[in-house]
Amino acid sequence: MTGGPVESGRPVEIGLGLQTDKPVGRYAELATVAERCGFEVVSVFGDLLFQPPIVPLLEMAAVTSRVRLGVACWNPYTQHPYEIAGQLIALEAASGGRAYLGLARGTWLGAIGVEQPRPVEHVRDAVSVIRALISGEDGGVDGRSFRLAPGVRLRYPLPARMPPVLIGTWGPKMAGLAGEIADEVKIGGSANPAMVAVMRERIGVGTENAGRSTDSVRIVVGAVTVVDRDGAAARARARSEVAMYLAVVAALDPGADVPPDLIAAIGKLVDEGEHEAAGALIPDDLLDLFAFSGTPDQVAAQAQSLIDAGVGRVEFGTPHGLDDAGGIEMLGRDVLPLLRR
Repeated sequence: MTGGPVESGRPVEIGLGLQTDKPVGRYAELATVAERCGFEVVSVFGDLLFQPPIVPLLEMAAVTSRVRLGVACWNPYTQHPYEIAGQLIALEAASGGRAYLGLARGTWLGAIGVEQPRPVEHVRDAVSVIRALISGEDGGVDGRSFRLAPGVRLRYPLPARMPPVLIGTWGPKMAGLAGEIADEVKIGGSANPAMVAVMRERIGVGTENAGRSTDSVRIVVGAVTVVDRDGAAARARARSEVAMYLAVVAALDPGADVPPDLIAAIGKLVDEGEHEAAGALIPDDLLDLFAFSGTPDQVAAQAQSLIDAGVGRVEFGTPHGLDDAGGIEMLGRDVLPLLRR
């Protein structure tokens, strides 16, 4: 059983990804701009040490009427799926049926003493528990990571549908699981069109095992985005942002071929707090694999290459521009009209 309607034949969606580092009230302003500009989805990140994503999502649900809303992604190592289910139900109710469920194993959890054993099994069991609770099915879940005793049901109103399920991953095993049980897969931190075919092959292992069609799981690609009329300034800002996570994502992209000494040099500067200096070491071709950046024409060309490669959604991530609202406005006004979907 998969979630709600995210049909593979639908036009490609263009979404925004927001970091949860803003003051309360700011999310409503940005979501209002996003919906007015024509974006179809607004996601918030569930990154370690940032605000819990349900807070901005409920704020955004109250001021929008059309965009889909969700977390990319909740982490079932830091929250029990029972808690995630409750938050998802609240978002589905507050948004009038526009929620989606995003789950991922996450990274950097060692910093808070959280281990991550058996990630594929862990995410599979989490989805099973969440679906059982939201559907009201009370036959129980006998997972290794998470269980529900027979007869366990939530004691408050349930939604009319199971929201679509998104799994965030780069890896083949988790992508295979997504092929079996998910509606969408997000490759976070990538703007590389070549990853679409790689991920489609990995998802295909799971869809074949589950007897699903090969295109039943939509691929979402999202990354740091900085757009501005001053393309050089936009790309400089993007370099600084990408430097903070390049060591993680570069190792996950099989086609990136980043020299280890470059990764080490960038990582050293990041550890020293020298983000601009670290970003300055990133060459143009490498930057374009892991960020959308530059003028509106440049960003549109990058997004179009992903659409042509077969993505189901392009997600422009924080910080969007040299400032959030200005970047969102420019993406909506000057980038979206250039995209052929």
